Amino acid sequence: MTVRRAGKAWLLTGGAFGLCAGFLALLLVGTYAAAAGLLGGAGSAAVGTVSLAKGAVPAMYQGLVQKWGNLCPAINPALLAAQLYQESGWNPRAVSPADARGIAQFIPGTWASHGVDGDGDGDRDIWDPKDAIPSAASYDCALAGYVKKVPGDPASNMLAAYNAGAYAVIKYGGVPPYRETQNYVRIIRSLEKSFARPQGRVAPSQQAAGAIHFAQGKLGTPYLWGGTGTAAQGGRFDCSGLTQAAYLSVGVELPRVANDQYNAGPHPRRDELLPGDLVFFSDDLTNSRAIRHVGIYVGGGYMIDAPRTGAVIRFTRIDTPDYFGATRVTKDGAAALPTRPPGTWA
Repeated sequence: MTVRRAGKAWLLTGGAFGLCAGFLALLLVGTYAAAAGLLGGAGSAAVGTVSLAKGAVPAMYQGLVQKWGNLCPAINPALLAAQLYQESGWNPRAVSPADARGIAQFIPGTWASHGVDGDGDGDRDIWDPKDAIPSAASYDCALAGYVKKVPGDPASNMLAAYNAGAYAVIKYGGVPPYRETQNYVRIIRSLEKSFARPQGRVAPSQQAAGAIHFAQGKLGTPYLWGGTGTAAQGGRFDCSGLTQAAYLSVGVELPRVANDQYNAGPHPRRDELLPGDLVFFSDDLTNSRAIRHVGIYVGGGYMIDAPRTGAVIRFTRIDTPDYFGATRVTKDGAAALPTRPPGTWA
């Protein structure tokens, strides 16, 4: 992953690392002090319609997801987006080993009974997102209707019915005690938070300080495309390799590439950034799948990043025209991300 930024050579010469540490300390103190008012409201949320986080859904699908994600009370746009991402990674041509097809991964038999003509063009095309996304929402709502009298959270019961069948949800009076089903519900509900625009202040990260400490220790290390810091690579990193290793050092396992790391937690606004947030850059500010660079925010408008071939890990400013947004990494959010890259079915 590469990005255009001027280096800070004065930070990387001679005895500059002591200066780096002091600079970082000032940034951390200043940013946390400025954020004191934010932390008092962390975790609170306003009641209202769920909106999608900036760029979380590719622009070509955002209107469909926002519209059809409000089809019934059991779903919302962020929940529908989380399902679609988990199923296909927004790939309308995805095919699974079980012959699940398209962006919503319908089995042909299920499509025959639940597919709808979402765009009103006279056909029901499993490969067309304008039909498949409305069909996914419609099917979710149908399942929610089947289990509407079951105690518990309607959305979780609906997801459990999607995975295990409505009968199992009714039989057990909620999410059944099947590991696969419980994991499915947990994953989608966790991913839902990364697709929703926060309605209140985002709680601070518990692992931020350790991740920054790791990245600070790599300042001055030469960049390596594809680098993950192995001994064979001379301890070198590319941008997402550095952020992955930084959070792994505090027990949080992130995906390998930057555009998947974007879904590892909720998305604070620019004026709510705190040290440890991941900050992302793209030439397409409407689509998180186009993200091409990531760094670790350290406060005061600066990040630590691994920029490009021929450069070294450094401090640099985040406020550039290609700034996309930020993610406050959570352990649950990272754990919910697919172990295989979404949409990579053969």
